[in-house]
Amino acid sequence: MSTFHINKISLAMAFALASTSMSSKAVEFNTDMLDTADKANIDFSRFSKANYILPGLYQLGLRVNDQNVGEYPFNYYPRDNEPDSSEACVSPQIVSELGLKPAALNKVTYWHQGECADFSQLDGTTVRGDLSNSSLQLSIPQAWIEYSDPNWVPSSRWDEGIPGLLLDYSLNASMSRPNEGSNSQNASISGTVGANAGAWRLRGDYQGSYSRASGSSQSSEHNMDWSRVYMYRALPTLRSTLSVGENYLSSSIFDSWRYTGMSLSSDDRMLPPALRGYAPEVSGIAKTNAKVVVTQQGRVLYETTVPSGPFRIQDLSSAVTGKLDVKVEEQDGTVQTFQVDTATIPYLTRPGMVRYKFAMGRPSTYEHHIQGPTFATGEFSWGIANSWSLYGGSILAGDYNSASMGIGRDLFLLGAISADVTQSFARLPSEEKRQGKSWRLSYSKRFDEYDSEVTFAGYRFSERDYMSMGEFLDARYHEENSGHDKELYTITANKNFSEVGLSFYFSYSHQTYWDQPTDDRYSLSGSTYVSLFSLKNVSLNVSATRSKISERNDDAVFVSLSIPMGNSASIGYDGQYSNNRYSQNVSYYDRVDNNNNYRVSTGVSSGGDESTRTQFNGYYSHRGDFADMSANAAYSQGNYTSAGMTMQGGATITAKGAALHSGGISGGTRLMVDTEGVGGVPINGGRVHTNGYGIGVITDMNSYYRNSTSIDLTKMADDVDSSRSVVDSALTDGAIGYRKFGVTKGAKALAVLAMADGSHPPFGASVRNSEGKELAIVGDGGIAWLTGLQGGESLDVLWDGATQCAISIPKTLRDQEQLLLPCHTVAQSQTSTAAKNSAAIEPTDNIHEEQ
Repeated sequence: MSTFHINKISLAMAFALASTSMSSKAVEFNTDMLDTADKANIDFSRFSKANYILPGLYQLGLRVNDQNVGEYPFNYYPRDNEPDSSEACVSPQIVSELGLKPAALNKVTYWHQGECADFSQLDGTTVRGDLSNSSLQLSIPQAWIEYSDPNWVPSSRWDEGIPGLLLDYSLNASMSRPNEGSNSQNASISGTVGANAGAWRLRGDYQGSYSRASGSSQSSEHNMDWSRVYMYRALPTLRSTLSVGENYLSSSIFDSWRYTGMSLSSDDRMLPPALRGYAPEVSGIAKTNAKVVVTQQGRVLYETTVPSGPFRIQDLSSAVTGKLDVKVEEQDGTVQTFQVDTATIPYLTRPGMVRYKFAMGRPSTYEHHIQGPTFATGEFSWGIANSWSLYGGSILAGDYNSASMGIGRDLFLLGAISADVTQSFARLPSEEKRQGKSWRLSYSKRFDEYDSEVTFAGYRFSERDYMSMGEFLDARYHEENSGHDKELYTITANKNFSEVGLSFYFSYSHQTYWDQPTDDRYSLSGSTYVSLFSLKNVSLNVSATRSKISERNDDAVFVSLSIPMGNSASIGYDGQYSNNRYSQNVSYYDRVDNNNNYRVSTGVSSGGDESTRTQFNGYYSHRGDFADMSANAAYSQGNYTSAGMTMQGGATITAKGAALHSGGISGGTRLMVDTEGVGGVPINGGRVHTNGYGIGVITDMNSYYRNSTSIDLTKMADDVDSSRSVVDSALTDGAIGYRKFGVTKGAKALAVLAMADGSHPPFGASVRNSEGKELAIVGDGGIAWLTGLQGGESLDVLWDGATQCAISIPKTLRDQEQLLLPCHTVAQSQTSTAAKNSAAIEPTDNIHEEQ
């Protein structure tokens, strides 16, 4: 092999189209305008028709209305009556995942022995392949699709993931050395062990602790136990989750208790983001085809076009509150305007929708013992009109029964309110029947004109003989018969002063009991950004709390000031008053990079009948590929010295690979990414790097929601290339998703490919490795820019739909070397390794992978 010097290459792909149209008709190229001596030696078979793709099998990323769906193998077949054309074969399985309405599905026909979908009956639907980015673009008018949202996909495309095992953990350890008394060491661990099979998730939550005191009397304690074991799965057709095993009652009406049994409850996460929670419904009548615009204080929240007649807009975000302005612009130029007022509280449900929760089983203890009567409970909330919701529920448990009924109302300008009453019936062994009522009132209101909000205000009153299920179990089996609730007042509110960048938050709760002292808690905080001389964006925060429990006040006040110093560093001051003692500290904070930061502080504490002491604190945090870690140390003069550390992470094991990873939601949804054996590839801005086997795990994934995961090309090693750097996924709760990126690692070289007779492979020929990956397209004069080369490997060169010759790469390569590579002819009857692999491409990124 020899190297050579390359002149400028005129690949002015002005393929000088001689035809007048880029339609589906054949295109004839004017080769006289190409800067090449061998004009006859050009393979334009793949370019001669607009969007024409040679018949064969291709691995393509499917995009529906510009949204990534997944990567699939697609066969291109010629139509029976059009032998010179080819069309992508979209299988019935893929059609079932497109989210088409039933009426649209009935219009889809099939050809090529029922293997391929024909969308010609769906007006406006187009299918177009694009080999330049290895994609198949499917455009479907909105009228044929169930629902459209940029961050949501229909349930037909939710990914249940692949089978696998997982182990998540959170480890904490600390040691303290007081000036007086015994030294102590403490450690605790908690997490989840799980297994996935199809739609089912098996989970076991565990926790344990260890403590040891050293000194004159050494002692140690330790325990380890499963806190609960359960299984669950999503039921997409019901928009619900089914759970079996040990659990805690989740209810919007009743108190919670631990039980062993099963539950079925609607899951708002399965709804499109704009349909989760409560939001107003905007309805009206359009005289013509009209544009409807919903705004709030001049900001457009929603805009759509509706046909003439009644219309209903049901997909406003549940986060929208306050007064909405609606404008209907008719085709005849007339405009009608009106306003919709809204507020949100937990018991308002969208019109026509029903939220429900059912559970049955028997109460159980933390030691996994069944203790209590068999029970069944259910509750619902029904949006009966645009401003009214009806809700209620009941518990049936033999010696304990209760029923509740309530109603919610949007009061428009006055906010939103809900009220309910619960009646309980209990029978205790040593007493007569006990029955009582509990009334509850809740309110919420956003005051847009004052930029303030009463987030929640509530009042509850319970009669002396009213008992919740938890109180009944305590009295029946543990002889605990105190602390009966009487009255509860709660309020949370905030106020913003946008002109000066000042915000306040206030919360208050007042709980009285029939048989013990009152509890009170107040909390007030304020924050702002100010300028001090030449210093900008100085942050000032003030917080104060008071807790009164058993007639004893516990007061605390905290003040902090932070001054930015450059891009990531800041210095600060904080002062705190608590338990009659004052402390003051100065601190320095710096963010080293996206994954590392630290803070050090020093100061003094005084008061509380104790001497003045100096103190020091340090904190460091690191987000790693294999775990999230932090370390801390503290020193208080004449008092104590302490140090501690935390570590959060996990391991995920599947047939596709295994990896250690940083922490996320314990036992939660995750995505395993595969970079085809290439390690150290940065994912999502470098927050995760693949391990030595090319496997990484992303743990901060949202369930039932479109998630995009990407390779950070700016941080990738020079010898690594990616043909596919972005993947999308929509995973069900607890799933282990799997996606493969197109990544190659190896040297790069500019080469001239030459045949034995001195000619070159034609312009447009494809160079592929033994795995069937295309590494280059041959240009003028046999020029090819090759990437991902491995020393000593053999590459196939294909044109006219077959492998025509093969080249051998030198065993020793220098990056970006210039090479002259002889291309040895391959007999037409011989099938090369690359051709075999090309004909046997398997799916790597199916939304529903066959198990």
